[in-house]
Amino acid sequence: MSKRLITVLSILTLLGVVVIAVVVYGVTTYERFRVPSESMVPGTGVGAHVALNHRAYGGDTQPAIGDIVIFHPPDGAETNACGGGPPPAGQMCGKPTGEPSTVKFIKRVVAGPGDRVAMDGDGRVIRNGTPAREPFVAACVAGENTACEFPTEFTVPVDHYVMLGDNRGASDDSRFWGPVPEDWILGRVENCTLLIVGCSPRR
Repeated sequence: MSKRLITVLSILTLLGVVVIAVVVYGVTTYERFRVPSESMVPGTGVGAHVALNHRAYGGDTQPAIGDIVIFHPPDGAETNACGGGPPPAGQMCGKPTGEPSTVKFIKRVVAGPGDRVAMDGDGRVIRNGTPAREPFVAACVAGENTACEFPTEFTVPVDHYVMLGDNRGASDDSRFWGPVPEDWILGRVENCTLLIVGCSPRR
């Protein structure tokens, strides 16, 4: 066997190992998720497929404000059950029920541990007394099953995150069933250009 052929075979073998490693990493790290509702419109439509990075958080890396995440909501979220009972008038639910649901939701992180959170009449988040910059949010119009204004602040508990849909007028979210414990967050939604190459947080 010539040296040239040996070199070619070595290169092909190395490329094969790299491809296998990339595929294995992708399979164990990323999951394809289909968006089931219109709660993240206009940025992410119903039926869109997104990449969920299961390894985005852990160690010193926590969810950041603006991250789009997939998580288990509290048990009873489908009926807007609030863990502490009905919240005071004008305030979001401040406490989830004690157990996670088996379903998966996709929402945006709008507040983290220790933040003081309220919402104005347009559905815009007021975090620590300052209106959040949310160019991605669809206008919120109060309807039969929607509340857009929560002027009374509540403080997010330790290790919990407030999750809201971008389509505030058509989203079942933390307003009604409370903040989500970090342990219930499955990962961050990312944009990937090719397999897992060039992945970055979806905004």
